[in-house]
Amino acid sequence: ADLIIVDGFPANPETPVRDGQSVCLIRRGEIPPPEELEYLMMARHTPGVHEKVRRATVGIAGLGGLGSSVAVALARIGIGALILADFDVVEPSNLNRQQYFLDQIGLPKTKALSETLARINPRVTLHTHQALLTPGNIPEIFADADILVEAFDRPDQKAMLADTWLSRFPGRPLVCASGLAGFDDANLIQSRPFGPMIIVGDGTAEARQGVGLMAPRVGVAAHHQANAVLQLILRRQE
Repeated sequence: ADLIIVDGFPANPETPVRDGQSVCLIRRGEIPPPEELEYLMMARHTPGVHEKVRRATVGIAGLGGLGSSVAVALARIGIGALILADFDVVEPSNLNRQQYFLDQIGLPKTKALSETLARINPRVTLHTHQALLTPGNIPEIFADADILVEAFDRPDQKAMLADTWLSRFPGRPLVCASGLAGFDDANLIQSRPFGPMIIVGDGTAEARQGVGLMAPRVGVAAHHQANAVLQLILRRQE
């Protein structure tokens, strides 16, 4: 074996193993079988946390810089299911901040992101919808989502999604983002509760000429959103 894992953590051949500890032996380049991968993730999170995360279904509306990064973060922590919706395809200009690759240019974002997520964690159940989201289809597409992540660019789309979701599913949280353009201090990006919503961002930095959407701040905001989702999952299931 090239890698020895004891209770979810790397060990060396001289590490003593006590009764009751679990040991996994992994060869370099080989993908662990599904049940072993599940155990390794559970050991990192602790069983109680992992089970709660595995039971959750999260919707992501928009798969650009925010949405694709939130999806990657949630897949890495072992979310049970993701509902992914976007009408667009991968373009070269997306690559400065979105979780896509050169050989995925031209693919629908739903397909490209699904391929990436399957490589990260094949245990995540993916439901994809290549569709323009409207008040008419949002309730159907995200009907099974415990939490919805808003990851749109335009303010009017953000408002439309919030109005539709909160009126149709008033008891389910919405995690939004606003104000994350440019290269200002990343510590200005915060998560703020606002009624049934959590709003992430600095609240002011809109994209404009000379102040574009760039990977560092978009990534910070996306991980704020993913962390807010995780907090909601764990608190709702206490």
